Amino acid sequence: MSEFILPLIEIFIGIILLFAGGEFFIQGSVALSLMLGIPQIVIGLTVVALGTSSPELLVSLNSVLKGSDGLAVSNVIGSNIFNILVVLGISSLIRPLKVKSRIVRRDVPLLIAISCAVWAMSSTGLLTWQAGIFLIFCLILNTIWEINTINEKDEDIKTAEPEINDSLSKKNKFNIFGKLLIGILLLGFGSNILVNGSRSLAILIGINETIIGLTIVATGTSLPELVTSIVAAFKGKTDLAIGNVIGSNLLNQLLILGSCTLFSGFEGLTINSDLIRTDLPIMVLTTFACMPIFWTKGKITRAEGFILLNIYGFYILDKILLLSKFELLQEFRIFILIYSTILFFVLFAKNKFKIIGFESST
Repeated sequence: MSEFILPLIEIFIGIILLFAGGEFFIQGSVALSLMLGIPQIVIGLTVVALGTSSPELLVSLNSVLKGSDGLAVSNVIGSNIFNILVVLGISSLIRPLKVKSRIVRRDVPLLIAISCAVWAMSSTGLLTWQAGIFLIFCLILNTIWEINTINEKDEDIKTAEPEINDSLSKKNKFNIFGKLLIGILLLGFGSNILVNGSRSLAILIGINETIIGLTIVATGTSLPELVTSIVAAFKGKTDLAIGNVIGSNLLNQLLILGSCTLFSGFEGLTINSDLIRTDLPIMVLTTFACMPIFWTKGKITRAEGFILLNIYGFYILDKILLLSKFELLQEFRIFILIYSTILFFVLFAKNKFKIIGFESST
């Protein structure tokens, strides 16, 4: 039992360092952007979004450089599943999340399209460097589109962007670059320790490292999104809570998968067959589930949040049963599918399948 202690300690320390490094990186990046005169709304759409995704980025890149393609890809897939099922689930339990029409009309369909594209490109078992270039190109286009359509946003959506302290811009350059350097160092060390601990734990348990990536690593790297959305929900900034999840899931696929594919060179990024058969479809299905959930009365209710958390609980239980070689695993998966279908049916029946128009103002 003692041999498990060191990998678990490494994973715990790695997650803490990543969380701290992400905070320093965001503070330094925001302060630098303000000093350069970049508008706050643009900072919220780009710099802050990149900061909350920096743990996933560093862990996945570190994994690729160490030859652990499975860990890199499973971290992205697991993070996306965690963000929708857990982050949105917990946030909506705190306060029902009001959904603006722009998110349903533009952001969710875009996320669905990208998720389906990633699944299709991964179906051969390899993400090629051409796929990486395509994902990065889509990221650039989406960022330009976001910035150019800022004026089309409702005023309450604009005010829901992350609060940025103007006093940060008045700090001296040494302080700003110091925070950036500390953030990058902590992210680098944290990702290295987390990857080493995860690989060691996978070897000791005798399982594929993708399962560790889908569960422990994905949960650890998604903590910034979880904290950001919970705080936003408590403050009543429900657009920020939802936008944080949708934006993070887009960045995970466009930036992180795209970068990892390019870093893997001409060989491409190897995709585990279990990910293609099980976890990628689950990621796509949970993304598709956002459409009817977001349509129901224009908000994510507590009942819907409860359903999302239920589904994630079954997803994790499925991984545990898979490790224990449970004989009735297929029957259990059929039960999960039937149970989830009944929950959604009851929820929509309660709302009489009526899609109600979105309110234009709070």
